[in-house]
Amino acid sequence: MNRREFLTWVGAGALATSLPVAIAACSPNAATNPSSPSANNSTTTPQSAAGSEGFQVAGSVAELDKAGQILNKQLPVGPVLVIRNPADASSLLAVNPTCTHKGCGVVWQAGEKVFDCPCHDSDFAPDGKVLKGPATQPLKTYEAKIEGDSVLVKVS
Repeated sequence: MNRREFLTWVGAGALATSLPVAIAACSPNAATNPSSPSANNSTTTPQSAAGSEGFQVAGSVAELDKAGQILNKQLPVGPVLVIRNPADASSLLAVNPTCTHKGCGVVWQAGEKVFDCPCHDSDFAPDGKVLKGPATQPLKTYEAKIEGDSVLVKVS
């Protein structure tokens, strides 16, 4: 066996032994498996406490009232930003805070009542619709509600 054949076999062996690990890491259950220790490292209550309607706890009403918003990056649907509806303070609005233009995180500007993208200056209405480009697609929205002292977001 010459050097080239040996290195070919070593490379193929290394690839074959790492393939199961790569497949397991890329499976959809790897990030959302509730028994995984890193799957629920949020400080919020697990989904089972929120009920079976597909809602999950995003934060507390006290946190929402103190900060004016809740940003939870640990929900199964990805990051969610929850605010009180500027038109009706008894209702909530929840959006994915990732700008649809280039993926920057939008910031809630309460005084202007818009989500502002600091990267390229796109503006979005509280309901996620584009007010000013360069973004052309609206922010993804979620149903949100208050139950007791918890802010819940529908994740399914």
